Amino acid sequence: MQTFKPATVSPIEMPRRRVLGALLGAALSLGLALGAATPSSAQAAEIRVVTSGGFSAAYDQLIPLYEQATGHKVVTARGASMGKAPDSIPSRFARGEQFDIVILADSGLEALVAQGKVQPGSRVDLARSMIGMSVRKGTPKPDISTVEALKQTLLNARSIAYSASASGTYLSDELFPRLGVAEQIKGKATKIYSERVGAVVLRGDAEIGFQQVSELLPFKELEFVGPLPDEVQQRVFFSAGVAAGAENPDAARHLIRFLASPAAAPIVRSTGMEPAAAR
Repeated sequence: MQTFKPATVSPIEMPRRRVLGALLGAALSLGLALGAATPSSAQAAEIRVVTSGGFSAAYDQLIPLYEQATGHKVVTARGASMGKAPDSIPSRFARGEQFDIVILADSGLEALVAQGKVQPGSRVDLARSMIGMSVRKGTPKPDISTVEALKQTLLNARSIAYSASASGTYLSDELFPRLGVAEQIKGKATKIYSERVGAVVLRGDAEIGFQQVSELLPFKELEFVGPLPDEVQQRVFFSAGVAAGAENPDAARHLIRFLASPAAAPIVRSTGMEPAAAR
């Protein structure tokens, strides 16, 4: 059986059709390797997934390939890794919504395990993410290359948007106080619920916006300034787990293995994340 070697070529270098063909072949190979874990097309499962935004760019490209290769149907809900927004993942579980798989920031997943919402020992790391900043194209590109430059950019900005999920919690609870700017920017920094920060910046409601890099890059109309400096960067894993009470736990574990496989790594990397399979 021919082996797919993602490290030899990137999605940017290959025509899209060849990339998709290679990934589809890898999905099929994974299914054969897992044998009994993959139901036949006559036993195709419906797998219910709830995912936060950090892994969504890669997820949205990989799921159609998985469905084509296996015959399974994946039904997707979305929400923030944390917070009390009605569509956040913790809120969905709190009101009794049922899923087979949950994908979110690692701290949020561990909290759900502790609450009995996710099966212990089912966590699989998919990718590591970083926080970045974007502005509207055609506007000045602020400097955030150093910690001091980032601090001045925050103080000089007229308005700031940041996520209500894992990245925003880190910014508001840890980074802004650490930089000594929390009080100075309180009146102009807004936590964004149930919407991508990029959309807020795009329509001009905020001058600068912070979120996971993988959530900012899809906004092609924005200028991606870059990640936070290494000294203050938060690198979090986005991880998957099997939900307690999953109706299709075997199919759920199979899908998670595909998302975490080396075959999926080129797509994950192209969205601005570091694949866990590459570490």
